[in-house]
Amino acid sequence: MSFRSHMDRALAEARAAGGRGEVPVGAVIVAPDGRVVAAAGNRTREWNDPTAHAEIVALRAACAAAGSERLPGHDLYVTLEPCAMCAAALAAARIARIYYGAPDPKSGGVAHGARVFSHPQAHHVPEIYDGIAEAEAAGLLRAFFADRRNATG
Repeated sequence: MSFRSHMDRALAEARAAGGRGEVPVGAVIVAPDGRVVAAAGNRTREWNDPTAHAEIVALRAACAAAGSERLPGHDLYVTLEPCAMCAAALAAARIARIYYGAPDPKSGGVAHGARVFSHPQAHHVPEIYDGIAEAEAAGLLRAFFADRRNATG
């Protein structure tokens, strides 16, 4: 059996986002004691906000709950490789570990594209674990975009 931990909750958030017509990406932030302190799905369309990616929405909620702009020792579980914007925000928040599902060769910012944490300017480099529930996360995205293509004919 493969390691999944809080990824099931992130997948539930992704499914909920897809149900709202958002790209199905979900994120969960976990405190050092193992408590889920924030969970969110994409809300860019609903909020008319290009920064309302699941990671950012969850970061905002977790930071508000902590009363701090930094979350040392916290972990992020997200269904898709974070983009460059989200990776930079996660570094600024001092997230300890990032667990992600599907890679994002087109827009990723961790293992692809900008590779934010590989730059000497990176203020903080979290531990990265990829491929957690990758098939399920990628399947949600493939199904979402196939449905959209079929709807537009």
